Amino acid sequence: MIEAFRRTPYDREILRIGLPALGALAADPLVSLIDTAFVGRLGATALASVAIASAIFLAVFAIFNFLGYAVTPLVAQSIGAGERNEAGRFTVAALAISGVSGVIAAIALIVFAEPLLKAFGANSEVLDGAMTYLRIRALGVPALLVILVGHGAFRGYQDTRTPLVVTLGLNVVNLVLDPILIFGLGWGIAGAAWATVAAQWFGAVWFLVLFFWTRRTDLGIEFGRPQRRTLRSLFGAGKSMVLRNASLLAALTAATMVAARIGTAAVAAHQIAIQLWIFLALVIDALAIAGQAIVGKELGAGKPAVAREVSNRLLALGLLFGVVLATALALVSSWLASWFTTDGAVVLAFASILPVLIVMQPINGLVFVWDGIAIGASAFGFLAWSTLAAGVASIGLLLAVIPFGWGLIGVWAAIVVLMLVRATTLWWWYSHRFAPSEPDPSPSSPAA
Repeated sequence: MIEAFRRTPYDREILRIGLPALGALAADPLVSLIDTAFVGRLGATALASVAIASAIFLAVFAIFNFLGYAVTPLVAQSIGAGERNEAGRFTVAALAISGVSGVIAAIALIVFAEPLLKAFGANSEVLDGAMTYLRIRALGVPALLVILVGHGAFRGYQDTRTPLVVTLGLNVVNLVLDPILIFGLGWGIAGAAWATVAAQWFGAVWFLVLFFWTRRTDLGIEFGRPQRRTLRSLFGAGKSMVLRNASLLAALTAATMVAARIGTAAVAAHQIAIQLWIFLALVIDALAIAGQAIVGKELGAGKPAVAREVSNRLLALGLLFGVVLATALALVSSWLASWFTTDGAVVLAFASILPVLIVMQPINGLVFVWDGIAIGASAFGFLAWSTLAAGVASIGLLLAVIPFGWGLIGVWAAIVVLMLVRATTLWWWYSHRFAPSEPDPSPSSPAA
């Protein structure tokens, strides 16, 4: 493993895929961070309203994120095996599922907005604002799912530049519309929601134009009903990824619910911290995206030794990235909270959990890269059950936070437990699945 910290012949391929993915992944959660920064100027109550409604959208994202995760290795393995038309069939099937699922989810969110928000801990102080935000944002769910498939499919095609361009475009739309609608027109929370919806539909339409018009032949896209065999492969991977995502969702949602019951300032501080955590984790996840794409392609081409060497290099880089991010957070810690809020109680609550956020970064670096490698290897079943175990451990600790008066520190200790259990189980899987073996029968070299 020491050799993995030295420069390798695979760095060029990792850089070609990982660098644009880094831009896309860092830019994508900027939609939520921008909303958080602007809404924070409206006060702690408005920020808490958005926090609770955002927890529900995190649930929707976690449930349907299997569309992006499942399609990436299936497309990548098809590309590795030289079956570009098969890759196109997986893409079309995933887009069809995203369209139908998105409409159903949007209707459900609009109809059941109030009971959902109450179940997530919304009190009378924040309920109206949260309901307004949730119902408007629901209109963008079909677009969000198309974007998920767009990202996943292009990664499988070994192209992360296209998702980067689309993501930057929709973020520009959101950045321009947020201040205009929130403050210029005085729409407040509703303005933030409408800006996000407009940005998501802009991105979704862009992806659809790429798939079915400008890049159709190059991607092997064919019009027609998805084949049953293709749908079965997607749903097979999807079932396991839904369980994996739902386990993560349950733990993070439980954390938000417990924070909401601690108080308005606590849940507002938790919203800032969780958005930063997601943002930084997804920055590291650029390496995981490279793992999904390259490992999937090399295994599809019958080159497990190359997949192992690339994976070792990615893990070394993930650990280094985590240390760098932890250092950067520590350097800006004294004024970080002021970027999001001027409320004194929220600033103090955020300061209490910031050290935990800093210490977690190297752990995140390993966990997210291991996760990407496992997805590239189509180890969907293992990911489902190991993440379930981590979620159960985290929620078990969260149940004790209120009775024992551990406050927001207790909430974030439970998130640390979530990541530590994931790190342990993923290390066990990796040490068995990618144990050193004989080299591949034929010479191989990384793609240019």
